[in-house]
Amino acid sequence: MTQGGVSRFWREIPQRYNLIGNQCEVCETLFFPPRESCPTCRRKSVGKMKNKKLSGKGKIITYSIVHVAPEQFEGQAPYPIAIIELDEGPRLTSQIVDCDLDDIKIGMRVEATFRKIQEDGYIGAIYYGYKFKKCEELDSTKEKK
Repeated sequence: MTQGGVSRFWREIPQRYNLIGNQCEVCETLFFPPRESCPTCRRKSVGKMKNKKLSGKGKIITYSIVHVAPEQFEGQAPYPIAIIELDEGPRLTSQIVDCDLDDIKIGMRVEATFRKIQEDGYIGAIYYGYKFKKCEELDSTKEKK
C-alpha cells in the first residue's frame, strides 16, 4: 500500500468518523450504516437515499461486559459493549468508555466520542472510530441552579 494509503482509506469511510447515515426519501426511514436502497421501498428508493449526519446521542438499550476479549483487544478487558438506540432511531453496537462498569445502566443517555479502536502492528496503522460515553447533558428531572 502506498504511503498515506491506509489513512486515506479510513478517512473515506465517513460513517466511521461522523456518524453519517442515510434516509429513504420515499418512506423517510433512517439507516445507519448507510444503505444503497431501502429494504421496504426496494427499487423505488434507488437514487433516493439522502445522506444525513446523525446527532451521536442516544440511550443504551442493552449491554454486556466482555471479560475474555478477542485477539488484539485483550489489554482492554473487561470492557462494556452496548446496543445504542440513537435519538434519530437507528441502533448500533459500540464500546462504552469513560464510565465505571458499575455505573452503566439500561436507558442511560450516551453520546458518541472519537477514540482509538485498535493498532495494526504489522503495518503500523492506528484505527480510529466512534465509541460512546455517558452523556454530559443536564438531567431534565434535576432542578437547575
